[in-house]
Amino acid sequence: MRIVLVGPPGAGKGTQAAFLAKNLSIPHISTGDLFRSNINRQTELGKLAKSYMDAGNLVPDEVTIGMARDRMEQPDAVNGFLLDGFPRNVSQAEALDQALKADGVELDAVLDLEVPEDEVVKRIAGRRICRRDSAHVFHVVYSRPKKEGVCDVCSGELYQRDDDSEETVRRRLEVYHTQTEPIIDYYRAQGLVVTISALGKVDEVTKRAMDALKREGDTNSVSDASA
Repeated sequence: MRIVLVGPPGAGKGTQAAFLAKNLSIPHISTGDLFRSNINRQTELGKLAKSYMDAGNLVPDEVTIGMARDRMEQPDAVNGFLLDGFPRNVSQAEALDQALKADGVELDAVLDLEVPEDEVVKRIAGRRICRRDSAHVFHVVYSRPKKEGVCDVCSGELYQRDDDSEETVRRRLEVYHTQTEPIIDYYRAQGLVVTISALGKVDEVTKRAMDALKREGDTNSVSDASA
């Protein structure tokens, strides 16, 4: 399957993308990984992206799309892929459609992870990071340390990142609603959107997503056969 994963910050997209890609035996393609890979390998697109980033400018859509298209054409993506973090707006979605059409392929589904705004704020604003090792992450509600403010693993001090403050989270949500959420309507008009609740345990959400994608795949198969 060729899937686009969308959802607000705090919806668990990265976690679900990894599990879904493994279960579906397709590569997980995230925007962050695309940029890091191209910059580290010093590809032409990577050098171009870095020049914009070093100047403090946004990387143009055509550069990001070029990286994504190159990755989607790799051998491990022949049978499908899962895009995470791309497209971020309607113009990128339109450009992605054009690129896929040029390659003779199309998307199978757009998986929309739905989470109430208050839950998003609770999830992100409640995170606490260890100052000694940022890989040690706790949560004031869902994964509390044994001793408040102290890392269970290394006894380092726990703190809240500036990006995780409630004010910052709500600003990020505003950006999501303004820039990214409109792509859901764009893809819904194409009959591609599958919306599921991202509330609950990770494995519960994964099963919910797999079941929804299977139903979508079965529906498309019937439609193709009818055609």
